Amino acid sequence: MRKLVVLKLDGDLEAGVRVRLEIGSEGARPIIEVACSLPAMPQMVSAIDRWYSMYGNLSQFTRIKVNKIVYGSRDKERQDCYQKGCELRDYLNQWLLCESFRPIREKWLKYLMPSDEIRVLISTQNLLLKKLPWHLWDLIDRDYPKAEVTLSAYNLEQISRPQTSISRSKIKILAILGHSNGIDVRQDRQLLENLSNADTTFLVQPRRQDINEQLWNQNWNILFFAGHSQTEGNTGRIYINSEDSLTIAELRYALRNAVNNGLQLAIFNSCDGLGLVAELQDLHIGQIIVMKEPVPDFVAQQFLKYFLTTFSGGKSIYNAVRTAREKLQGLEAEYPGASWLPIICEHPTIKPLEWKQSVETSWKSWRTLVLASLLITSLVMGVRRLGFLQKSSLYAYDLIMRSRPDEGPDERLLVVGIRETDFQLPEQQNRKGSLSDSALHKLLQKLEPHQPRVIGLDIFRDFPVNGEFEELKTRLSTSNNFFGICHVGEPSRKYRGIAPPPEIKEQRLGFSNVLPDNDGILRRYILSMDVPGTSNCPTTWSFGFQLALHYLKYEGIEPLFKQGNWHLGDVVFSRLRSGNGGYQKADTWGNQVLINYRSIHSPNQIIDIVYLEDVLRGKVSAQQIKDKVIIIGVITPSSSDHFRTPYSEILPRSEQYMPGAILHAQMVSQILNAVLDKRPLLSAIPLWGEILWIWSWSCVGGILALQIPSLRWLGGATLVTSVVIYGVCFFVFIKGLWLPLVPAILTFLTTTGCLIIIYRYRDRL
Repeated sequence: MRKLVVLKLDGDLEAGVRVRLEIGSEGARPIIEVACSLPAMPQMVSAIDRWYSMYGNLSQFTRIKVNKIVYGSRDKERQDCYQKGCELRDYLNQWLLCESFRPIREKWLKYLMPSDEIRVLISTQNLLLKKLPWHLWDLIDRDYPKAEVTLSAYNLEQISRPQTSISRSKIKILAILGHSNGIDVRQDRQLLENLSNADTTFLVQPRRQDINEQLWNQNWNILFFAGHSQTEGNTGRIYINSEDSLTIAELRYALRNAVNNGLQLAIFNSCDGLGLVAELQDLHIGQIIVMKEPVPDFVAQQFLKYFLTTFSGGKSIYNAVRTAREKLQGLEAEYPGASWLPIICEHPTIKPLEWKQSVETSWKSWRTLVLASLLITSLVMGVRRLGFLQKSSLYAYDLIMRSRPDEGPDERLLVVGIRETDFQLPEQQNRKGSLSDSALHKLLQKLEPHQPRVIGLDIFRDFPVNGEFEELKTRLSTSNNFFGICHVGEPSRKYRGIAPPPEIKEQRLGFSNVLPDNDGILRRYILSMDVPGTSNCPTTWSFGFQLALHYLKYEGIEPLFKQGNWHLGDVVFSRLRSGNGGYQKADTWGNQVLINYRSIHSPNQIIDIVYLEDVLRGKVSAQQIKDKVIIIGVITPSSSDHFRTPYSEILPRSEQYMPGAILHAQMVSQILNAVLDKRPLLSAIPLWGEILWIWSWSCVGGILALQIPSLRWLGGATLVTSVVIYGVCFFVFIKGLWLPLVPAILTFLTTTGCLIIIYRYRDRL
């Protein structure tokens, strides 16, 4: 991890300087702090003046084409400039070896290793201190080859703005090629154009409005300027064309917008750029590379080439500037002080741009993405298999179920409901259970003449018909379209269940057993099961399944049991198995299927409901009965035969429970609609399909994390993608497939977060 050394300098060379040293790791609090002082050094002020005076004599070479320079006449000036530079270097190291500065030197040597990559931040307001050749300090120049000096204003405010460049397919550069009289900016342009994995937009001698619009309307990582510039007092000015010039203040709002959208690095490959720095740092641009003094054209071009080659190769910005600066030393025979010119000025609390995080995703990044997605998918699948996601997955199932459009009631069914007032009817006198023999006898007399296709009695009658109603007894025992119920019981609890009506044959019985989930919501229905021999209920068929099968006989469709599943015509009722869909820890014995509730928001809307009194009094028309599936049952709230459904959460309290009679009607409707109308049944996709589905969204999350540079845009993309995942699950749910929604979103978000940490915040860990 890169080390950060901060030298805070308060004072000047003529009166002395108070110094505070902080040493720590990037992004962390300093582990060591020490304060001392440096004495006044007025002779170094004179040395600085002499060097800059000599360098100024050569300033006519500032960004002038090489072929226009007459070298022979300048040899003595170059030699003098070189000598004055050596003199200034010696004064600097003499100053930094003074006794009062020894505590800082000792702490440096104790806590920093020569192999460490170090950012040495010189924090001061004094311009002369900024102009010192800090890179020639013997500690940095001789003993610490991976250290690089940067400049910062004194006590800049802490910035919490998140890192905005993590990965985009190409880094975006806005290159402003300004006033170029006597300057060969074509070389700069060619260098930028030849960069791989960079998308560079050039503005050649633009108007102020052109620059403003580009900064407002697009997102940039790097701002580059080549052309004439100068410092006037404490303010820098750039010349954008032959007539116009700008200060940073005149682009303040556009630059602030660009920073908010990802601008992190500004490169001013032009003269005398320190005056530009203060206002750029106020706008919270993380790093600014400028030339301290007027720069020869060839030096500017070579620096840009060396820097971009190293930086775009994946090295840190500090390593790249140091490498470029050291390579410039080879030009100092003709361009004295060339290696002194480039400097990074930065905001110390903003993490620097890393080109390797912003260039086109490398093979290593793809490998990391694939490995991370496979690991996270495996982890989520393991957690899911242990049942930890079952509750949330079933909740998502309910949410999608409730979101479907209304399908309206099923015209094939009619429920004869027994409500509280029906218990007080004269026909209900001397009743045993919910429906007396007298009421049942009269009810059948009213229904059968209108030729219903099948009648089911969803009321337990484990007692014989009273001897007074021999006609009813005969009707129940001989009718071929009347079905009754019984309860299989629970062998594990030694409960033998409830016996059927004695008069009804086994072929016309159906069990009423249902299997609510742990949260009390009924999402599954048992079509058939193996009944233990100790049970009072002899049938292996469920009540709703029996009624549906009898109805389908009139359509010439007979059931076929093959490979563990029921087949009706060309429709296969795939049984629910352990590990299907959200059910990872649930009993899946018997032939269970998912209930594909008709998309209505009240259980009473699923089918037409009439009441016992209405039928007995002749208020129900023949059209309401003919060819219908009639289910007779109690629908009072006080009855114990009612169940919560996926719709219960959004219904009024009085409608949250679905009566058993309506539940069986729901299942009959589901079977008939599937076979006759091709309405989709619900089933989970195979395990391999679930794994592929979940892993694919994990990969999508990784790709977004690698490709979207802005956290704000990444957050928006994450939200949109989550909605897309839900939308896909909803669409295929309507088509009959239950896709894992929660695991898909979980792997998507987890992979996105992990890769953000790996590629954005790993240096802070």
